[in-house]
Amino acid sequence: MKFSITRAAERGRKDIGWLKSNFTFSFSSYVNPERNGFGLLRVFNDDFVQPGNGFGIHPHTNMEIISVMLAGSMNHKDTLGYTEVVHQDWVQIMSAGTGMRHEEHNVGDDEVNFLQIWIEPKLQNIAPRYQRQQFPEAKRKNQLTTIVSNEEGQAHCWINQNAKLSLGYYEAPQTVDYRFNPLNKALFLFVISGSIMLDGQTLQARDSMGIWETDHVSLECAADTRFLLIEAPINH
Repeated sequence: MKFSITRAAERGRKDIGWLKSNFTFSFSSYVNPERNGFGLLRVFNDDFVQPGNGFGIHPHTNMEIISVMLAGSMNHKDTLGYTEVVHQDWVQIMSAGTGMRHEEHNVGDDEVNFLQIWIEPKLQNIAPRYQRQQFPEAKRKNQLTTIVSNEEGQAHCWINQNAKLSLGYYEAPQTVDYRFNPLNKALFLFVISGSIMLDGQTLQARDSMGIWETDHVSLECAADTRFLLIEAPINH
């Protein structure tokens, strides 16, 4: 197994008052030639948005965009006709395809924290699509829950790429074994809270690890640990 760790303090940062962003990979004003994505995972931002503020209408094309809501309430309005509000424990996806425009703002009284994830699509120029799904933490205790995959279904969101995203939440210390087909695949692990030991390395809150050249990992989770695991292609 090979891996690369990005500590929370090593991430790129942007603070414009109403928005505080933490960039694992090059994005916006943060440019790091050594961190231009991980395989087809191109963007992983840990964003904090103040009440009454947000992102005005802007376009996307040919990108799979995933938002994982960790705290607060945020609206979503797009040119497909969707006008939604997503809250903590909700996940929304946009398969931007041939193109769509959207806006999102913090519409609650508390700070919004969400993970903004971009993955390159499998097929270009598909019809754009939006979807959202709720994953209450109370129903995810002590297990790994699939929130996004390439398979259509009622239990999770699906995207135009052979990728899989899973949320883990463990109240007590637990070793989580995760196996996958390593053919053109790699894993990206992000610790939301708590800590995880993997292959002798300890990851604390907001640390991440890219993992490749293996078909399984054993995550030694401390008590009250939350994390996101992304299984995504290395190449098209």
